[in-house]
Amino acid sequence: MVEHTRTLDFKIAFAIGLGTMIAAGIFSLSGTAVAAIGSSAVVAFVIAALIAGVTAAAYSEFASIYSENGGGYLFCSRTFEDRDLLTYAIGMSLFLGYTGTTAFYLATMDEWMFEFVLPESLHVLPHGTTGVVAAVLLGVLNARGTEESGGFQLIVTGAKVAVLFAFIAGAFAFRGPSTAVTTFATNFGGDAISILTISALAFITFFGFSAIAASAGEIIDPQKTVPRAIAASMVTVTVLYALVIVAMVNSPVPPEVIAEQGETAMGEVAAGFLGSIGRSLIVAGAIFSMVSASNASILAASSIGSLMGRQGQAPRRFSRIHREYGTPFWSVMTATATIVALIVLFIAVFPAEGGILPFDLTVSLPALGTLTLTELGLTALTGFATLNLLMPLAVVNVALIYSRRKFPDIKRGFRVPGVPVVPVVGVLANIGLIYNLPRIGVVTGLVLTAVLVVAYLVWGGAPGTEDLLREVVPETEPEPEAAAAETTAPQFRVLIPVARPDRALRYTKLAAALAKVSDEEPLVHVLNVTQVPDQTPWETVQDTARARTERIQEELADVGLDVDYTVEGHTCRDVAFDIVQTARDEEADLILMGYPERHQDVTETVEREAPCDVFFADTTVSAEDLGIINIGAGGGPHHQALLPLVNALGQAGSELHLINVSSGDRGSDEAPGTTLDALAGVETTQVHSIISDSVASGLVETAADNGGVLVIGASRDRWLRQALFGSTPDSVIALAAEKDVPVLVYASETSVSGRLSERFFPVVRYLRKRFPRSRSQQSGSPERS
Repeated sequence: MVEHTRTLDFKIAFAIGLGTMIAAGIFSLSGTAVAAIGSSAVVAFVIAALIAGVTAAAYSEFASIYSENGGGYLFCSRTFEDRDLLTYAIGMSLFLGYTGTTAFYLATMDEWMFEFVLPESLHVLPHGTTGVVAAVLLGVLNARGTEESGGFQLIVTGAKVAVLFAFIAGAFAFRGPSTAVTTFATNFGGDAISILTISALAFITFFGFSAIAASAGEIIDPQKTVPRAIAASMVTVTVLYALVIVAMVNSPVPPEVIAEQGETAMGEVAAGFLGSIGRSLIVAGAIFSMVSASNASILAASSIGSLMGRQGQAPRRFSRIHREYGTPFWSVMTATATIVALIVLFIAVFPAEGGILPFDLTVSLPALGTLTLTELGLTALTGFATLNLLMPLAVVNVALIYSRRKFPDIKRGFRVPGVPVVPVVGVLANIGLIYNLPRIGVVTGLVLTAVLVVAYLVWGGAPGTEDLLREVVPETEPEPEAAAAETTAPQFRVLIPVARPDRALRYTKLAAALAKVSDEEPLVHVLNVTQVPDQTPWETVQDTARARTERIQEELADVGLDVDYTVEGHTCRDVAFDIVQTARDEEADLILMGYPERHQDVTETVEREAPCDVFFADTTVSAEDLGIINIGAGGGPHHQALLPLVNALGQAGSELHLINVSSGDRGSDEAPGTTLDALAGVETTQVHSIISDSVASGLVETAADNGGVLVIGASRDRWLRQALFGSTPDSVIALAAEKDVPVLVYASETSVSGRLSERFFPVVRYLRKRFPRSRSQQSGSPERS
């Protein structure tokens, strides 16, 4: 069986939504909005937030039913199962919406770059140049695969919020709270149409809620977490946007300058509040926000393309996973090419101030009047992107009504109140916003949509269409090994995470040998975790994960092991999280794993956060090596925790060698008496007292002469020891690899007092080395006794 492990909790889901919404919209549209309608811009943003909130509620309900990645395309595919053309139109429109949004972000970034960053000598470059370069770089980055942790999301979002708060605080400090409020209250303007027009443009800033629903397959307890994260992020960002508008209204920059600056006005306003340093902060924050939000939108667009490829509504190539990078390479590249094309079309070739063509192409359309198709620009691009978001969102509201009638008994973790009235209001509101979008953007979007629909009808889709995703609750047969291992007797559970199937057998035998020191029956749980890159829908790697799991099962079954075991496969974006969480869920007594050859952070996380003791084994350790065990004299609590297990192995028949290393005048002796006392249950322990340049080299050289395995203890907080004083375990591993000495590193689960002792022990050892005890001079080659 292959399962997917969710890794994102509420705070990360909240950060995803908030971070996606804090992007080009607030940094560029705030100036445009204030210049057009003054303080009424707050009303416009609130209207956009309320309209987005209606559809966000529908997303929340669907995410509580289909707790998987896919967003609106998934919801419509599940609801309108026999409407192939409709689901294609939704997917295609969302793809254009995400790529159009990214193009808008990067085109806005381009304006900020030309206004504040690039020297005058580079202003000869066509507008859109830096946007195109950024799009290509982000495309290459995502095609090759990136890993973003939840902590990184929190840091990025926190930085964005901090920048906005600095801007807001600058306004209130500059004007004073009472003056700022009075100025805001006296600057309302614009009629209803102007306010709705700004609302239509501002809607794009709130679409970040969809990023939370689109990540439902990665969110822990999505039935509850997704609705809460969507609501919290939308309320938070609406309050932030309102405060930014208040700050903009109180700008010391004249209104005519704000109107002239448009999308880059916020940078000039920041200079008025905070000086040149403040402007630099806002410019850096704005550009960073636009790039990070663009990266998220490229991920979303490529995911839609990959899912459409699996569904047969896009070329199958879109769903293929690159063998080296592990990403849907063609989908990412197609999304990148589309973004570049939109930037070039709207910003470089046909900008609003006049394109490169020597003539104007105008058309007259009923109800739209005369449009000049050779004058597009950033505002038209905003309209194009927003149109392609609003159309599928309207369909999602309709899908909610249809779902309630078609699947009345399906379990819904969250229910939108007032159905069908609330979704109908959402549809009408979306249509109203579309009507108030820039007409040239709407026409461009409708024309391109029509062309792509016709192209799909002519093509007919890919043959042999597969199901989009797995069922919400798949029916699976129990693993034969798991069924055989079920028992009521107490068991000593050893978890073995293996990345490569060909190493599973050796580690299973080693785990069985280590587990025999317990009085309980051993149960070995072999876990293979297939990492899913951020760019890749996890469903696309299910077959790979299943093949690895089946190979492990076959290899273990062919040997006929005399220990109970289970084999399980997981897919997860965070391998370390999966290992630690599985250990908690399975109540593991011990974890045995190898040192990752490529990702050292996995080892460090498991070592630090595991709920039980951990053994790290290099690739050469086998069960037979436990016949001879070499250990150091030690001295720290991490070493002392290792001794009971070594003592048990000695009592079971292993030959024990205690290595006491003295490093001349530069080190301190580690008296072996304490260690020998802990090994009192063993008949004979051979003691080797040696002199060596370092503890690590002395341990490794002696172990190489003795044979067998070298076992060392490691602190759970080894990162601190390594940063300040160097890490003996890491040095031992490096030297042992050169001399082919098998090494087991043991990290024990310690109490609070034990962890405090671990933190102070490096300081004690360091002081002892700096101020050694007086003793007789030791010299010569390594001595052994």
